[in-house]
Amino acid sequence: MVSFVERTFSRAELYMHHIVTEVERRGMPLELALLPVIESAFEPYAFSRSAASGLWQFVPGTGTRFGLPQNWWYDGRRDVLESTRAALDYLQFLHDEFDGDWLLAVAGYNCGEACVARARRVNAAAGRPTDFFSLRLPAETRAYVPKLLAMKRLVESPETYGIAFSPIANEPYFARVDLDGQIDLKVAAELAGIPHESLFELNPAFHRWATPPQGPHHLLLPIDAADLFRQNLAQLTPDERMRVTHHVVRRGETLAAVARQYGAQPLEVRMLNDLGNGPLVAGTDLRVPSGATQLPAKVLR
Repeated sequence: MVSFVERTFSRAELYMHHIVTEVERRGMPLELALLPVIESAFEPYAFSRSAASGLWQFVPGTGTRFGLPQNWWYDGRRDVLESTRAALDYLQFLHDEFDGDWLLAVAGYNCGEACVARARRVNAAAGRPTDFFSLRLPAETRAYVPKLLAMKRLVESPETYGIAFSPIANEPYFARVDLDGQIDLKVAAELAGIPHESLFELNPAFHRWATPPQGPHHLLLPIDAADLFRQNLAQLTPDERMRVTHHVVRRGETLAAVARQYGAQPLEVRMLNDLGNGPLVAGTDLRVPSGATQLPAKVLR
């Protein structure tokens, strides 16, 4: 238990200030910021057997319902900013749906509002109370709300439970940096002077080698790396940002052959150029991923 808490709050250090700030801005109970502890242990790539994903563990349908796109390039359920917005929107909806009862809202977040509403109707029809502790809910949900309440107590007084973990700094860990188009994620890490893994921890929604062509056009970066990134980004051409080369299609050439020539996947080339499913047209100028492209010497380190 101790090692789990220590690992979890070590990961939480990246995201917690943003989540707490958003919870406070909305006037919601602060313990809601601890829900990702229960949901994902603050693991941004967490994926469950029910296909729930991200810090807040949205299943595909609920993610779509609360405005989280899921496509070949991007999964909004893993977007730190957007999934937090969607989770708090959902919790506020549940709070309003259940007459201002936050425990029922949290229960609904776990098992769905229809499950909680049905249990309330059964109790009301039988003349029984309809608060959380009086409802007959799934076993996982009956344990879920107490887990959050217990985590609140642990965070308020860790020494009582023999646990010590470093306090999370009351300052932002990351900054949002807006872009004007796509960028190769490894190029972005090099421009910011950070390890690739650090970039991926803050931007887990981008599940391909680059940001999507249609956006979102922004990255989250450690706050002390943001200025260096901006300076370096301004010096690169669009092709340097994407590490792409140009290939003019010859008569009879196939997409698979072009991709193989550059060590890329056919689907990557198709998506990068927004191609349909038909054959290539001779003379077409294709942009092809090329990891061999080097950054210019002018980039700051």
